[in-house]
Amino acid sequence: MSDVSQVPPAIQRMDMVLNAIAFVCRILTGVALVVLTVIFGWLVFGRYVLNATPTWVEQAALLLVMLIAFLGAAVGVHDNTHLSVSMLRGAVPPRVRAVFVIVTDLAMAGFGGLMLWYGTQLTIFKWGSLIPLLQLPEGLRSLPLTIGGALILLFSIGHLIRLYLGVDARTDSIE
Repeated sequence: MSDVSQVPPAIQRMDMVLNAIAFVCRILTGVALVVLTVIFGWLVFGRYVLNATPTWVEQAALLLVMLIAFLGAAVGVHDNTHLSVSMLRGAVPPRVRAVFVIVTDLAMAGFGGLMLWYGTQLTIFKWGSLIPLLQLPEGLRSLPLTIGGALILLFSIGHLIRLYLGVDARTDSIE
């Protein structure tokens, strides 16, 4: 269903909120990627020009890569660009495809829920120790996992709600 006037207002509001969250994630991952590039430039300059390697760059880069990976994965779920079996779904009849889409969304919601649960446990467990050279809580390393899991769960539930109401407009979805 592509006509916006046929989408219930509550779903339109839900979509606006989910789109805004995905937009913020895109901005954060974009900024993190720029910062990652800049600090690696500083690393190379420090090592080869100043002959003094800034050792904190590696630890900061690990944090940024976690942020980019998990927020980026969540946006992929929102945009339906995550790794899924779209070729297989495209090769089967529409009724079977409908089942595959539901199973994929349920699996993604379950995976996001597990990431949220275990990421929270890991973040709490590691919060008391510090990351060497940065002196920041070690739990920051797993915080992107936790947030990414929560967002994957949230975006997957949004897809399932739209499927249930028959207003799913994803191109790889039910026709």
